[in-house]
Amino acid sequence: MNAQDWFKLGRYHQVNAHKVFTIDSNSENQNSLPCLCILHGFPTSSYDYWKGLPLLTKHFRVIIHDHLGFGFSDKPKNYSYSLFEQTDIAQSLWQQLDINEAYLLAHDYGTSILTEILARDNQQQFPIKINKIALCNGSMHIELAQLLLMQKLLRSPIGPLIAQLSSKTTVKRNLRKIFVNPSQLTENEIDAIWSMMLFNQGKKVLAKISRYTFERQKYWERWIGALQQTELPIEIIWPKQDPIAIAKMAQVIYQETQNSQLHWLENLGHFPMLEAPELWSETIINSLTQ
Repeated sequence: MNAQDWFKLGRYHQVNAHKVFTIDSNSENQNSLPCLCILHGFPTSSYDYWKGLPLLTKHFRVIIHDHLGFGFSDKPKNYSYSLFEQTDIAQSLWQQLDINEAYLLAHDYGTSILTEILARDNQQQFPIKINKIALCNGSMHIELAQLLLMQKLLRSPIGPLIAQLSSKTTVKRNLRKIFVNPSQLTENEIDAIWSMMLFNQGKKVLAKISRYTFERQKYWERWIGALQQTELPIEIIWPKQDPIAIAKMAQVIYQETQNSQLHWLENLGHFPMLEAPELWSETIINSLTQ
């Protein structure tokens, strides 16, 4: 699927004065299906789920949006891109869509938004009932993350220059590094990912959105504490060969959470929903619905 075809599946919602690109699989025959809200990762977009979406929608009403600064959503130049504000966007969007209860799935960057949701939920300040959570290879324990050199450069003082010099070849090389089988990321997918990164002058905000890892350090106690304190059921779905959010991270999260299950995915890297969409989707569906 190319970027234009993906765009046709969604629509814009005005959220906190910004246009947020959203795909909502809701239809007449889905009114009785439970809702699954997805929080995507960095530096990509909702497009990560193009292969899994048809499988997930057989069991859920799926809602997935592009965070501000990502994909087809607005990319304001003068904006904090704080994970707190990204959480506000997700919360407001879901309320606009009349979501009263949902399953939540988060990958990579999205897992940090999820931990802020948990912090609010633990304080009874989150307005949506959460049925169950699926965590998929996110570096919430930032002290264990094996960041790529490109990630480190983007969040450094020379980040804006690095972003400006970045190219489709750069993105291709760095993304394929984190696949077990690099050929699983096709040229068509690279074209789509790159065009969405460029959309709305995305290069100009790439360095800003890369600095979220500093917030993971600053608010470690709040967000890891929220994971440790929540009594919600958590399904940890983790590729063993992820070179960034390494296997040890999944083990630590499993050990420190109260009500969690750990599901290993063999021979997969950082984007299992693109590398093995059927296996990944089946694992998500079975773990959330059982």
